Amino acid sequence: MGYTGIPFQVITADAEELKTGEPDALVMENARRKALAVWEKHPGRIVLGADTIVYQAGKVLGKPRDEAEAEEMLHALSGAWHTVFTGVCVIDRQGQCDVRWDRSDVRFASLGDETIRRYVATGEPMDKAGAYALQGIGGMYVERIEGSYSNVIGLPMALARTMLIAAGIENI
Repeated sequence: MGYTGIPFQVITADAEELKTGEPDALVMENARRKALAVWEKHPGRIVLGADTIVYQAGKVLGKPRDEAEAEEMLHALSGAWHTVFTGVCVIDRQGQCDVRWDRSDVRFASLGDETIRRYVATGEPMDKAGAYALQGIGGMYVERIEGSYSNVIGLPMALARTMLIAAGIENI
């Protein structure tokens, strides 16, 4: 049970993720694929799937393949704005999908080469879209957020709450 008070189980979805497309459509389709992959194995349960990307200058910044790509992403984000998109899919007990998305604009601090190298060496950027974690060390490099803070972490909580209530979860 998380801090929401809702008991839940984390199940990794075995779903192929799209890598290209318009950012809002991309995250919604990936969230839908993830949720459906889990719901098919656990029918009759309420399932929430999500997908987050970082988008800058017309380019999707997913999880870096290696340290060099993480450094490249952080150089691109340095001193600039980018947008974080998260798609959320909630499937109710009857199998009805509700798919929506949220976005937040993020201003990153200017980072020097050594700061970027040290941050990448921590390993934190390696499994994060855009090569940073707001809830971790990377949070000290974020100067401003316009939109949902929790969206930047990977799940827009207010949106998820609305969708879970619509799916039949009460008292949240």
